[in-house]
Amino acid sequence: MTASYRLRDHTADVGVEATGDALGAVFAALGDGLAAAQCDEIPADVGERFSVSVRAEGREALLFDYLDQLIYERDVRSVLPVDNEASVGRDGEAWVVDGTARGVPLSRVEAREVKAVTYSEMRLEETDEGWEAYVVFDV
Repeated sequence: MTASYRLRDHTADVGVEATGDALGAVFAALGDGLAAAQCDEIPADVGERFSVSVRAEGREALLFDYLDQLIYERDVRSVLPVDNEASVGRDGEAWVVDGTARGVPLSRVEAREVKAVTYSEMRLEETDEGWEAYVVFDV
């Protein structure tokens, strides 16, 4: 899967725009954008992978809950979730994301606090090339 993200200026908050060839790739790219919004330099040689699984009634709710879960994992594990990988699918009526991230100990980085993901201006759209998304984080 290929994906990318770009940080965007947004008044007092920070926006992350992502594209990917698959829905899971966009989720993972937004997770990496969340990490980039918190930290300029991420060490490549530390951190163990952990799993994340989230269910929701819709795609946008799933995206919100997934990013919220990454923030929660940061807070309870004291790690910065980086190198995110995710797959998104359906389980009956529910949408499900199963992913992993490498947890870089916060003691190893200079991190800024991102307080929360917001629904403000959230966009998740399928395009001819794959998927596009935009999310604003409260800082």
